[in-house]
Amino acid sequence: MKDIMGLMKQAQAMQARMQDMQAELDNIEVVGQSGGGLVQVTLTAKGAMRGVTIDASLLRADEKEIVEDLVVTAHEDARKKGERLVEEKMKSVTAGLPLPPGMKLPF
Repeated sequence: MKDIMGLMKQAQAMQARMQDMQAELDNIEVVGQSGGGLVQVTLTAKGAMRGVTIDASLLRADEKEIVEDLVVTAHEDARKKGERLVEEKMKSVTAGLPLPPGMKLPF
């Protein structure tokens, strides 16, 4: 029975750390870039877009499609950075818990 009680305490501690981490992820920003930094997209680690910066040299009517592609690419870059950050944070939150390999949290 001790093992179950210990596991329950670990789970409760992990839940508290998860709540703290979720709040922290709302405030952490990641910046994705494309076009050598001419386009930047800022997202929270949870994926909410906070801003887009486009260099003025790209703002020409004949470059519209290029700018659109660069924005999409910068967004994808920022999203991937955010996902990596979340994975790193999750590893620290679940450290010490006997979870099966590949199990993703939150459920």
